[in-house]
Amino acid sequence: MNEKMRKTILENISRSVVKKAEYVDARLVTEDYSESVFLYDGNLEANDTTFENGIGVRTLYNGAWGFAATSDLSKIKECFELSFKNAKTASELVNISITMGKKQKGFTASYESPAKQDPFKVSLKEKIEFLKDIDSNLKEDWIFKRYISATFQKKNQYFFNSEGTEIDRKLTDVFATMMVMGLDNEGQMQRRSHELFTKGDGTRGWELLVDPKLFTSHTVRIKEELAELLKAESLKHGKRSVILLPGQGWLQVHETIGHPLELDRILGYELSFAGGSFVNLDSFGKLKYGSDKLNVSAYGGFPNSPGSFGFDDDGSPERDYLMIDKGLLVNCLTSRAMINEANERAGRKIFKDIGGASRATAFYRAPIDRMTNVNILPGNDGKLKDIIASTEDGIVVDNPTSWSIGSNREHFHFGCEIAWEVKNGKKIRVLKNPTYQGHTTEFYNSLTAVGDKSTWVVGQVDSCGKGEPNQVMELGHGVPVLKFDNVITGERK
Repeated sequence: MNEKMRKTILENISRSVVKKAEYVDARLVTEDYSESVFLYDGNLEANDTTFENGIGVRTLYNGAWGFAATSDLSKIKECFELSFKNAKTASELVNISITMGKKQKGFTASYESPAKQDPFKVSLKEKIEFLKDIDSNLKEDWIFKRYISATFQKKNQYFFNSEGTEIDRKLTDVFATMMVMGLDNEGQMQRRSHELFTKGDGTRGWELLVDPKLFTSHTVRIKEELAELLKAESLKHGKRSVILLPGQGWLQVHETIGHPLELDRILGYELSFAGGSFVNLDSFGKLKYGSDKLNVSAYGGFPNSPGSFGFDDDGSPERDYLMIDKGLLVNCLTSRAMINEANERAGRKIFKDIGGASRATAFYRAPIDRMTNVNILPGNDGKLKDIIASTEDGIVVDNPTSWSIGSNREHFHFGCEIAWEVKNGKKIRVLKNPTYQGHTTEFYNSLTAVGDKSTWVVGQVDSCGKGEPNQVMELGHGVPVLKFDNVITGERK
């Protein structure tokens, strides 16, 4: 960003403050690239590339937000004026006054995703050849369909606000999925897949995708597991222990911990679109969300995740903190304006520190409360084999195929790709069409084993939808192996 552009933005922020704006911020996105490559049965099905740039301006006036955006950077002044006009109009209709709270001390900072090789400097030919090599390793006569996709993202953003804060961020993300499908002994389609994951360390460039441990080496495993699925029996209905591998655990956390603990949902701002939360302001410090083995953090302090971005779109630093401490709900995902409103509504100071969870998917969307990294912390119950050894009657499940969640996240029903039946401490066979269900707090209070750090994996999420209009966001979930007892599994016939 050149100095002339910077001065123009700062001058317009000052002009808005002179007109009695309580707070103003601007997000200038100079580059927002996305590329996806999709192979179906070894053929290039799609290659989509997008590029966006522009500026989004928020103005707080008399307790109301106004927002405006433009991709025409010759009209920055007009964008600020429209944002102010929108805030002034909204202030005549507002029922609950918004405040950013005590003025923060301005600062200058930067954040850059750790990346060695820019994926956008890798040729399309090399990307396709890489994915075709994977496809050739997946190909078998008995496999009905093969699917491989990779998505690359890069975003450069500058943030300014009326408190004197200036932040520049450079974010890189890489996502990938491989899947094989086949017809089972009843003529039903079964699938087995693997998604690119991380261990929370390392870097986020092209090198993430080409690391064999994280992606390419899993071709043989998913083929072998699909072969077992095609001749397997279906899981029968009954109550038993359920052991979640991280491939399923991340979605469990996402839907039944992450979303219900977004503060704007708790305050009712998502009811018309994505639903609410069974959590209310009186729940904090009182609700036993899960057993004593359940410890959940936001952010997690690890660099290699799409939920690690340094500073949110309020300019607040991302920070580590517990949301659930030994099963007790103590905090949630918060932003500046939402914690002030929540504390005022509750008549007490529930939230002391900003959670750094204000995020927007693009320059033309206003920030809302979004998940960062929502993680279940590793426990001390050993490896997967140790947890299996302690299980009398149960199943081990991996990777979601379907999900149904209550509008307030109070209950859920998940279908998975595969299950391994466990009897008397041993895996004895593969079962197909596994499902499990439960009520959220009852389920988490049945948590009886949490795997150690060796079982902990960061699942990457590239398409979390929320907001109206919809915003699709990227984030991560660090999850170990988890065991829950007395869970309803399978479908009644």
